[in-house]
Amino acid sequence: MFSPLFKAVIFLMISIIPVRADDLGVARGEILLTVSGAIETTNADGMVQFDLEMLEALDATVINTSTIWTDGTQSFQGVSLDVLVDRLGISASKLRATAINDYAVDIPISDAVSGGPIIAYRLNGDTLSVRDKGPLWIVYPYDSDASYRSEVIYSRSIWQLDRIVVLD
Repeated sequence: MFSPLFKAVIFLMISIIPVRADDLGVARGEILLTVSGAIETTNADGMVQFDLEMLEALDATVINTSTIWTDGTQSFQGVSLDVLVDRLGISASKLRATAINDYAVDIPISDAVSGGPIIAYRLNGDTLSVRDKGPLWIVYPYDSDASYRSEVIYSRSIWQLDRIVVLD
């Protein structure tokens, strides 16, 4: 009915259309983070749901820094906020990060820079537990620049993070 050339052209057209859910995958484990709002990439009904395996599959960043909440230098591992913003196609100006207990803080997208904050899922090699400010904690590289050691930045360092809404 259709010529082989027509079928080949249709196949090529379909194959170059991005399939966003396949790019990220679908959460199979416990959902640790939900990102919704003004995002281009989704994997679940207008949002993105991440389990630990999916977060680990994104480029991992390690920050070795001291914090006002811990003793001495700690090693945090997680996904860089700039990588997450890029991966989800976020072009808005603000993120609203919310914790398990509904504490929320707005983070300007301008904070999402290379060498900036990460969404940490490991502390000193161990998966963060709720008891240890997990399962996710937004951590800035406080020791790398004096501008990261301010009350404003400390207030954005939300722990027990479980959701982010991207605001226009």
